Amino acid sequence: MLDELEGTVQGHRDGHGFVQRDDGEADIYLPPNEMRAVLHKDRVKARVVRQDRRGRPEGRVVEIIERSEQPIIGRLLHEGGVWLVAPEDKRYGQDVLIPKGATGTAKVGQVVVVQLTEPPALFGQPVGRVKEVLGEIDDPGMEIEIAVRKYGVPHEFSEAGLAEAKALPDKVRPADKKGRVDLTDVPLVTIDGEDARDFDDAVYCEPAKVGRGKGWRLLVAIADVSAYVQTGSPIDIDAYDRATSVYFPRRVIPMLPEKLSNGLCSLNPEVERLCMVCDMLVAADGEVYAYQFYPAVMFSHARFTYTEVAAILGNTRGPEAAKRKERVKDLLNLSDVYKALLKQRAKRGAVDFETTETQIICDDAGRIEKIVPRTRNEAHKIIEEAMLAANVCSADFIDGSKHPGLFRVHEGPTTEKKEVLRGYLKAMGVGLSITDDPKPGEFQAIAEATKERPDAQQIHTMLLRSMSQAIYTPINSGHFGLAYEAYTHFTSPIRRYPDLLVHRVIKAILSKQKYTLPMLPTPGEAHAKLAKRLASRVKVPTNKPQKAVVAPTKEVQAWEAAGLHCSANERRADEASRDVEAWLKCKYMREHLGEEYGGVVSSATTFGIFVTLDAMYVEGLVHITELGGEYFKFDEMRQELRGERTGIRYAIGTRVRVQVSRVDLDGRKIDFRLVREGEELTARAMKDKGVGAGVPVKASAKRSARGGGKSAEAVSLPVERAEGAQSAMQAFKSAVKKAANKMKGRKPRRG
Repeated sequence: MLDELEGTVQGHRDGHGFVQRDDGEADIYLPPNEMRAVLHKDRVKARVVRQDRRGRPEGRVVEIIERSEQPIIGRLLHEGGVWLVAPEDKRYGQDVLIPKGATGTAKVGQVVVVQLTEPPALFGQPVGRVKEVLGEIDDPGMEIEIAVRKYGVPHEFSEAGLAEAKALPDKVRPADKKGRVDLTDVPLVTIDGEDARDFDDAVYCEPAKVGRGKGWRLLVAIADVSAYVQTGSPIDIDAYDRATSVYFPRRVIPMLPEKLSNGLCSLNPEVERLCMVCDMLVAADGEVYAYQFYPAVMFSHARFTYTEVAAILGNTRGPEAAKRKERVKDLLNLSDVYKALLKQRAKRGAVDFETTETQIICDDAGRIEKIVPRTRNEAHKIIEEAMLAANVCSADFIDGSKHPGLFRVHEGPTTEKKEVLRGYLKAMGVGLSITDDPKPGEFQAIAEATKERPDAQQIHTMLLRSMSQAIYTPINSGHFGLAYEAYTHFTSPIRRYPDLLVHRVIKAILSKQKYTLPMLPTPGEAHAKLAKRLASRVKVPTNKPQKAVVAPTKEVQAWEAAGLHCSANERRADEASRDVEAWLKCKYMREHLGEEYGGVVSSATTFGIFVTLDAMYVEGLVHITELGGEYFKFDEMRQELRGERTGIRYAIGTRVRVQVSRVDLDGRKIDFRLVREGEELTARAMKDKGVGAGVPVKASAKRSARGGGKSAEAVSLPVERAEGAQSAMQAFKSAVKKAANKMKGRKPRRG
């Protein structure tokens, strides 16, 4: 009997699906007929029955283990006397029937939340009832209301949690300061973005003697959330459930109630706040010579923005500096210690690629006004390096104490990704490559060596794609990208639960006690299963020697579960944020249908190229059928599409000009059509091959052999883009036929 494998169904908008296996092996393809009785996110047992034509394992569902309890969001429709809901997430693949009395107060066209009452069957659609009415599809913020439910993001605090938050004090009380270092006279300041509302961290730096040389004393003070959020309390349970704050354009779903996140725990200017401090001595070469942790009470002496600090450091006699003259010296000290820490970063060989992040600017109605690039100035980098230093000290402190805790682990590339990257670097003529056991410095060396090349963006993108995702785990394997032997998250306990756990562990070590992680309740069995599946995908890289497997203790298992839960919810938050951004961008681009823009190819696939527009930072697909009337082959080694006839290449970084041709709001997809520059690229490629533009190589050769009377260039047949029902290939064939008819009856020339 063939093995039966457990996994989760992942639907596809085209009707088929996959079983994502619990053991982390290759997904099993499910044809459309196998998807009739199951829905996206159902847990099933499946059996591999054959290989499909693409070589994928194809399976059959033999048992439905568990139906997904997650509600379905969609629009209520009334067609032919039947009420139904068309799921917003097309991966569900089937409309949900709604009995006449189960529509509640919902009206036709409104967005609703549906709870299933009957699952689908081989010959029957799923049935459900309207559980909640969200409103009209164009209501401001509707995209966020959909996303939080679609991805199961907790967006309402428990009554017990809100009651506990309400009972907390509004300010630091004298009794709260007991046993803490008084830092209120130290001019700590916060440096954040203009739109920041919660302030996790404050910094201060002054020159100091380090060993026998010069250096700096760097203080990083972090909001002491653990002073107010007790282990196992209602607020703590809510925070663990969320695991992270979720950031959307114009809205944040916080991990903690607002009284804490924006009030009592936020390091607001000119008020006393409780904090945990990482007090470091940094040598002139950027090495952290010594450090200590302690609980303190602080007073923020200023709230700076990144823009303001960059302006002050750029001109210490300018108007911005004049307004903050008492803090200018401290900012210069921060700049100096940052430059020293930067030396250590270079020495470690940490990977540092410059990427463009964007910010969506919305109007009062929630619609996009513009999309602008986020520029990282010196102030951003100062705070980044200070936070990295504090996080490393935290990891070292926990690791050295042998106390269990959560590390932020980033593994090196897998064997498969290493092979793909090596092949790509060789194909692109890059003189450097990576070893079997690569170090971060090897990646950084390649990035530095290629940064002046015209295809630098393409190469750097491939370097990034070869890396793994970082996770939270009690097993310290180091952080590959940052080139640290031990790394954790300490600096953002207001918005990340792992940081809160790290604070509790550090406090326990300082008081010579042991922090025990309670068995906090999760939202349901789904999280335990999600953790199990995620755990199966976290494997020791094959290039590292594997230690003998020792059964983990219950304590380690509890920390592993917490790490997997936080990692999974971090992914969930990212997916929900990306979904909202994609929705907003689609709505934005619907207003620009038919318009032309310049852009750059951001990736190439077997089915087309993705292009990011220069002015708007919006990505869309140019399907392979829109690239012209010829056969394109995907070169996996070079990560490019190449035309067999013309030799034209589309790779990451290729500049093109496109027209916005279609926007699918439900599918979060934008389609482009290639215009003029594609034809120019074709002509250039044909010229390089020594062939006249527009004529297949074989066709022009035959014509010359027949002595057709005109050169291949003279009888070239430009391929017009087919519109409506006529495809580009049909237009090409028609043009060839017309030319052939004209040439009938001509006598071949002599000589």
